[in-house]
Amino acid sequence: MYHVIFKKSARTKIHFHTGAQMLIVTKGKGSLVYYKKMSGGISKFKISKTKTVNLTSGDVVYIPGKILHTHGSVRKNSVFSHLAVNFYSKNRKPMTVWYESDLRSNVTSKIP
Repeated sequence: MYHVIFKKSARTKIHFHTGAQMLIVTKGKGSLVYYKKMSGGISKFKISKTKTVNLTSGDVVYIPGKILHTHGSVRKNSVFSHLAVNFYSKNRKPMTVWYESDLRSNVTSKIP
């Protein structure tokens, strides 16, 4: 379990978890954005935004495993925070795969 704090509109990079993840919002306003891989290879590919979920203090959201997403603050002058709980997938330790992207249409590389 992690307590993550986002300041000044900070967001995570696009990523996915091998198992599911649950976010419990503890402060502020933020968003969860889902993406779909459209075409390309393993570390460089096209993406399309599929859904945006607005989040506020007290919200709980479940993110299925292997779904590309990003989450973070939506306000420049306030803090957004959440607890993140990562679940095991098929009895394997949870892992996160991170990517560099433009957050619009292109993933440019996998982060080692």
